Amino acid sequence: MNRHMTPAGMTQAASGSGTTEGYMPGFGNDFETEALPGALPQGMNSPQKCNYGLYGEQLSGTAFTAPSHQNERTWCYRIRPSVKHSHRYEKIDLPYWKSAPHVDPDVVSLGQYRWDPVPHSDTPLTWLTGMRTMTTAGDVNTQVGMATHIYLVTQSMVDAYFYSADSELLVVPQEGRLRFYTELGVIDVEPKEIAVIPRGLVYRVEVLEGPCRGFVCENYGQKFDLPGRGPIGANCMANRRDFKTPVAAFEDREVPSTVTIKWAGQFHETKIGHSPLDVVAWHGNYAPCKYDLRNYCPVGAILFDHPDPSIFTVLTAPSGVEGTANIDFVLFRERWMVAEDTFRPPWYHKNIMSELMGNIYGQYDAKPKGFVPGGMSLHNMMLPHGPDKNAFEGASNADLKAEKLDNTMSFMFETRFPQHLTRFAAQEAPLQDDYIDCWESLEKKFDGTPGKK
Repeated sequence: MNRHMTPAGMTQAASGSGTTEGYMPGFGNDFETEALPGALPQGMNSPQKCNYGLYGEQLSGTAFTAPSHQNERTWCYRIRPSVKHSHRYEKIDLPYWKSAPHVDPDVVSLGQYRWDPVPHSDTPLTWLTGMRTMTTAGDVNTQVGMATHIYLVTQSMVDAYFYSADSELLVVPQEGRLRFYTELGVIDVEPKEIAVIPRGLVYRVEVLEGPCRGFVCENYGQKFDLPGRGPIGANCMANRRDFKTPVAAFEDREVPSTVTIKWAGQFHETKIGHSPLDVVAWHGNYAPCKYDLRNYCPVGAILFDHPDPSIFTVLTAPSGVEGTANIDFVLFRERWMVAEDTFRPPWYHKNIMSELMGNIYGQYDAKPKGFVPGGMSLHNMMLPHGPDKNAFEGASNADLKAEKLDNTMSFMFETRFPQHLTRFAAQEAPLQDDYIDCWESLEKKFDGTPGKK
């Protein structure tokens, strides 16, 4: 097995498959990868003695008795078992990172809200200290719902590591480039890409190009999966081959380090005397991955009418109610509009789901002004929303020829639960107090004249 050194000095396996160096293609695959030849046992999981003096350890992402098609676990062969730490867990405070249920009595969440980009400051911020929770939904203790965050990162984590026992994280960069050094390998992400970090996986985050800003969806419930395509068939939307999982990479460093754990909405820290990123080989189907949003192939109407936005779902986290997601991650990217005799932007509506949107770059077609890159909006369950007056008038009177929506990439974190604003979102983040005014100038056009359009 060929291997090489990563920029941080980790020993990394050569890419064993696919065309992207350092990654293996596929979503939900059963992968196997080793950074040293012969480190991965063959034909069994737990030999009496592992090669190289390694320890075998399993990371389970589902219950042991989950149905076989849903069962997820990864076997790791590491230099030290992860149970090795020298101090008891001590509670610490990360005041801007909140978990559900979190309902501030002084904050009103009922309304239509929109924010300008949360600005950077002169304060050095890491992945942990730079997390800013905007909304929470559901209950982290019963493992349902989600939280949405903005991250502001200017400083790399040094000999400091993190994992969430509560949730998997969907990371959507908007500015800057980050590198996630995980137990199972290295993932680089930048705007127009996303990364999914599983629950329980240890990692540190370094800044490759800063300052960094982006969005995070913290999923308390069942993990993200690809949506069923139904009559769409086997192709388009997000294809499994375009997801990339890192090859094995490890570091053997004896250095005082800290591990921070998010557990039941609280943060705890412990000390260790080494880097925990010491997995030399692994196999399984519970692993981090990245995806290039430019590979998403939209499907839409080619004759008339505007389909439901669910047709643009990239990933979905199911709930116990069939067809009703705990979370949907929906992407609105460049695409052709060709429907005839049709109002082409999203229509006015009230929805059983709560919709938080973010703008990665460009202009969103239903809100030509005000919804800027790095900005967010929230339309909670059963609250009406839709195009502003300029978008309505423009779409109602447009010459309906084939038109390319270009320079646009926005997304939606959608959940069946109400999303409650945090105090930061309501009082510190740059909330647009005049957002609802964008509908104020909509005119009454009805005059009782039959056939009037």
